[in-house]
Amino acid sequence: MQVIADLEDIKNQYLDFEQNYLSNFAAKSINSKGREIFEEPCLLRTEYQRDRDKILHCKAFRRLKHKTQVFISPVGDHYRTRMTHTLEVSQISRTIARALRLNEDLTEAIALGHDLGHTPFGHAGESVLNNLLEGGFKHNEQSVRVVKIIEKLNLTTETIDGILNHTGKVKPNTLEGQIVKIADRIAYLNHDIDDSIRAGLIKESDLPQESLRFFGDTKSSRISYMVIDIVKNSQNKHEISVSPECLEHMLSIRKWMFENIYVDSSAKSEDYKAKNIIESLFEYFIKNKELLSQMPEYINQPIERIAADYIAGMTDRYAIQKFKDLFVPTSWQGDCNFKT
Repeated sequence: MQVIADLEDIKNQYLDFEQNYLSNFAAKSINSKGREIFEEPCLLRTEYQRDRDKILHCKAFRRLKHKTQVFISPVGDHYRTRMTHTLEVSQISRTIARALRLNEDLTEAIALGHDLGHTPFGHAGESVLNNLLEGGFKHNEQSVRVVKIIEKLNLTTETIDGILNHTGKVKPNTLEGQIVKIADRIAYLNHDIDDSIRAGLIKESDLPQESLRFFGDTKSSRISYMVIDIVKNSQNKHEISVSPECLEHMLSIRKWMFENIYVDSSAKSEDYKAKNIIESLFEYFIKNKELLSQMPEYINQPIERIAADYIAGMTDRYAIQKFKDLFVPTSWQGDCNFKT
């Protein structure tokens, strides 16, 4: 019994830390609205720490390492994937949360889970499923499906809210969720510039020069300026905010990236092939529903929903291989020693 008491003391010390050190605006784990299905509390970890660990150990998280960020199935080892993007969002989010004395564990859980529902081939794959699936397809909503239905992680209400609302017009209910929402943008703007320069698509001098002078001419200086601006403008407030001038320059860079990289650039030259793969797989599984209908996580779901869930969970390389298996003929391997 003494051992258990000591373990409980470890957790209680951290709960005391949350109560006595974290800001009054922070989401305290003891005040969580809880999980959809009750679970016995962990002896060592708070509820948000458990959420983080559940996400980190789930299959969908592992598959992020082979999902597109901007460049489809990149060969170079230094290009971002959906996983490295997620880790950069987590790092930026935690830095902001720590500086504002908000709940770093909840922030990290939301950051690690925010893109679990992304399709293979990034937004190209998402747009195809959005057109094919009745009611549409959004990666943030799919991330919630992953944690609630497909992998049944049974996360807290606060973590799910942050994942769902990390994009779009709805603001997360917690400041921790709001941090991830803006850290996501900080991360992808800066690392997509870095990857685009590495790919030879752009040069630093091509970017909006006024914004570069404002933030600095390196990735590190840009991220640092954005993070510090958010911390300065969000202290002791009920929302996470950025100064008007900083926001103006962030939007300027974002607009430039959409016009020069994200849409109709050579980085997107293979998108039509990726879209064809997603569309072909979707149509095939609709016509051959017996291939998926017996999968336990999909029982009692419409076949269109099953197909979308299955395809969305694929990595780039798995989707490509599945397409080859189904639609590309293989060479005949029979005996070539003809008898005369």
